Amino acid sequence: MKKIAIIEDETAIRENYMEMLGAQGYQVSGYSDRITAESAFKDALPDLAIVDIGLGHEIDGGFLLCQTLRTLSKTLPIIFLTARDSEIDTVCGLRMGADDYLTKDISLAHLAARIGALFRRMEALEHPADANALITRGQLTLDTQRMQVFWQQQLVDLTVTEFWMLHSLAQRPGHVKSRNDLMSDAKIYVDDSTITSHVKRIRKKFIVLDSQFDCIDTVYGMGYRWEQH
Repeated sequence: MKKIAIIEDETAIRENYMEMLGAQGYQVSGYSDRITAESAFKDALPDLAIVDIGLGHEIDGGFLLCQTLRTLSKTLPIIFLTARDSEIDTVCGLRMGADDYLTKDISLAHLAARIGALFRRMEALEHPADANALITRGQLTLDTQRMQVFWQQQLVDLTVTEFWMLHSLAQRPGHVKSRNDLMSDAKIYVDDSTITSHVKRIRKKFIVLDSQFDCIDTVYGMGYRWEQH
């Protein structure tokens, strides 16, 4: 049974998520503040941490907790689940090592699906790669079984959302994908500016590995496409 920790300072919200995930078959623990959670995690880590950013009097307590968790484990899945939807907060959360950043208007069914996707990715990493699960586009390789991306044989550290957006683009090089297409393929429900932010972050992660990277084109007024050079 997978163990999930929910760090959320609002009691009603925390208990609602705990009840829903418990009904899904997970073993769920809840914490209302960073200090209590950190104390528990030093004894035993969960299989997944779902973290709010504002925790009691600590306006950025969730960010601090994420940093602590990353010192304890480089691979523990972390999801930010918060009411804060600014691009700055999203970028900060993902740069700190979170696997996903979701806002509290997400449905419980959608949250459960995202959690399931993270666990499937972690399980796939424990098994040998399946050649049939590989998609190759020039210097790009996508492993759909392990949900990993490689550029010039270097791992590109994408979140689950970023992986499926890139997968959508790379499946059909040269074909324009609208923001709605990308939203649908990544199974997220956000506004256009958030999709734009995701694409910018994907580009930046490739550019860190290859300053000449230019395979994701913006087609103004239409969307984005993968150009295979």
